[in-house]
Amino acid sequence: MSDPTANTRRPSPPRRPWFESVRDALRGIGTMFRSQRNARIQAVLFACVIVASLTLRIPPGDWAVVLLASGMVFAAEALNTAVEELANEVSREIRPGLGRVKDLAAGAVLLASMFAAAVGVAILLPRLLSLV
Repeated sequence: MSDPTANTRRPSPPRRPWFESVRDALRGIGTMFRSQRNARIQAVLFACVIVASLTLRIPPGDWAVVLLASGMVFAAEALNTAVEELANEVSREIRPGLGRVKDLAAGAVLLASMFAAAVGVAILLPRLLSLV
């Protein structure tokens, strides 16, 4: 005989206020910047790109592309940090499968960073060269 409760759904946990979710997300972002040297380096580079973009007065469409590319890098870094934290919780031992997962997550950050750099070069370099 089958279990009559097998197809019933568990009740959803009560919804938390949105500001608690935002607070938790901001805590996660803070954790990323405190624990990841590369995230801090990316933040410095982002600040340089913002200063250059303001100085060169790039048009709104270019701003959208720069901000999207930069956001992609930070989002990839946050996901990479989460994967690393989770993998370290699963096992502190060297495990090939976990190593591949961490490498893949780090590769995603590298890809996002390379494409963001290409966006920066495509948008900012012609304007910089026109000043020479």
